[in-house]
Amino acid sequence: MKIAVVILNWNGKALLEKFLPSVVAHSSEATIYVADNASTDASVAFVKANYPEIKIIPNTENGGYAKGYNQALQHVEEDIFCLLNSDIEVTQNWLSPILQEFKTNSETDIIQPKILDYKNKEYFEYAGAAGGFIDKYGYPYCRGRIFDTIEKDENQYQDANIFWASGACFFIKKETFKILDGFDESFFAHMEEIDLCWRAFNLNYKTKYIGASTVYHVGGATLQSSNPKKTYLNFRNSLFTLTKNASGSLFFLIFTRLVLDGVAAIKFLLQLKITHILAIFKAHFSYYTALPRLLKERKKLPKKKDYYQTKSIVFSYFIKGNKTF
Repeated sequence: MKIAVVILNWNGKALLEKFLPSVVAHSSEATIYVADNASTDASVAFVKANYPEIKIIPNTENGGYAKGYNQALQHVEEDIFCLLNSDIEVTQNWLSPILQEFKTNSETDIIQPKILDYKNKEYFEYAGAAGGFIDKYGYPYCRGRIFDTIEKDENQYQDANIFWASGACFFIKKETFKILDGFDESFFAHMEEIDLCWRAFNLNYKTKYIGASTVYHVGGATLQSSNPKKTYLNFRNSLFTLTKNASGSLFFLIFTRLVLDGVAAIKFLLQLKITHILAIFKAHFSYYTALPRLLKERKKLPKKKDYYQTKSIVFSYFIKGNKTF
């Protein structure tokens, strides 16, 4: 079973300089690729000059995470894809537990390792932590991270089936990626991996967390949480995902989301984050514009009712005070 580590890059020379050494040093089992989203800096020249063994896949445009990987992975022949952010430091033997799981458990199709914070290595990192879940209304959360509460890693989360794996370090069988028709390119960035995992879940594919593999993620290297564009993409893409994949009454789900997103806008107002309020309004406008296409997508796959463990993570966290998984 052959594995490819594919790093998507866009004007990320500084990140490649910092994090490629760990990937090269600890990934002898893999073929390493850098998929470049039409960078205008010297990042591709840097890789060619310093790591001639790494294969370069040139994309024709910056199509974001979703389109960038969809285009690049057409040129990758290995059995397993590892989609690795350029701001991740990997550790010794990080690939061994992943390959072992794929080899011994044929039912596992998607895997996420333990993702810890590069800047505070005893704690989980926001984007993925110890594996993701989602509530009835499409709000994602993780074992080890719910909203802004980040847990210290004390090996409290063991290997388990999860609902979604983080796109920061995302392993998937090539055949599964092909059957699912890759990422939804309309997402551009943020939550496209949740959409993919939800589609996989509806087709009975298994997503798993493997804690014996550890990586350290900087997070926010592309868009920081303070950037209103990230707020826009997260709110819009969450609605996209919910509409395409959730079972039950869509009208009820979207109406409830409208109310909950309004509460989030009030929270931003109290923080005087006006640009983030505008981002939420923009997200909803974009969603309603895309609704006819999303409804067509909704008809393509079967829907499973048991996609959520927690009915409302917002109610559980903010009203009941449950701060940990």
